[in-house]
Amino acid sequence: MRRRRLKNRLLGLALMFASGLTCTSAVAQVLLDLGRTRLKQRADAVMSLMAYSVVPDLASSNLSIKDASTENPSVQMAQLGGGFTLSKSVPLYLEGAVAYSRYDPTFVASEGGESRQLPARWNTVTGTIGVGWDFPITSELVFRPIVDVSLGKVASDLKVAQYLLGRALDRNIEFLDGGSMNAYGLGGAVMLDWEHVRESYSIDVELRYTDIRLQTFGNTFEAVSGNASARTANIWARYRAPTGAYMLDRPLRYVLEFSHSRYLGSQSGILGFDYLSSLGTGLELDTSKSSPLYVTRLRAVLRYMFGNNVSGVSLGLAASF
Repeated sequence: MRRRRLKNRLLGLALMFASGLTCTSAVAQVLLDLGRTRLKQRADAVMSLMAYSVVPDLASSNLSIKDASTENPSVQMAQLGGGFTLSKSVPLYLEGAVAYSRYDPTFVASEGGESRQLPARWNTVTGTIGVGWDFPITSELVFRPIVDVSLGKVASDLKVAQYLLGRALDRNIEFLDGGSMNAYGLGGAVMLDWEHVRESYSIDVELRYTDIRLQTFGNTFEAVSGNASARTANIWARYRAPTGAYMLDRPLRYVLEFSHSRYLGSQSGILGFDYLSSLGTGLELDTSKSSPLYVTRLRAVLRYMFGNNVSGVSLGLAASF
């Protein structure tokens, strides 16, 4: 079995939802009256959602959750990541992932006898890097411990517009400062990776448990400081075999995938589910003979995802080097 492998997987594509926001002096005054307790609850939710993003995970990497009453997305996540082992002689494993998510909490505030719904859309960007080592159990099975480090940044749409609002209203709106936070994560993972490669087909199965602890730091506003745990257990499997057709002088393969993730940390249940599963099918093009960029395979997989009270479809794209 060829031990050197490089997986640079695009773990998910999600539909991003953008919405304009108009803020007048009256609305800004209402923002000043929002209670810190409710703001802290929303901030805790953002930290828990960040727990989804910092873990390299196929199932939760391409989510778009909609509000049933309005059909407007309230949570969207997308993740790009991959990992590889240098070689059989140097079994150093490296992984990395970057993720973007958008969370749309709505505050209901009142000013006198008038009630207003105030959207406070928060954008999160996270990055995770991991370093591990492969300990072979058999010629096809390795045990892989990994150390992971994560960084995350949350900024609300109002935070992004703070400078303009400050000029227009000539005041410092505390809520805007509270809408931003920085977080870091420390932890790791253990993995069993089985690669069964034959000329006519190949099977790859990974069992993984990840535990990353998140903590706010730096100039994060005190009202939204906190911590969260990102604990996930998942299994992922892929079967590849030739279709009988040829493209670029190489066999065109079909791909079957399965994944199941169980969420055990702060993210468990926050979106109404504590597990996600996916079933996928697609095609893989062997580009090793003709690609000038050392890309050996291109893959497109259509996935059906389901869990507690949630289901949907996604399209995943991937490249191997």
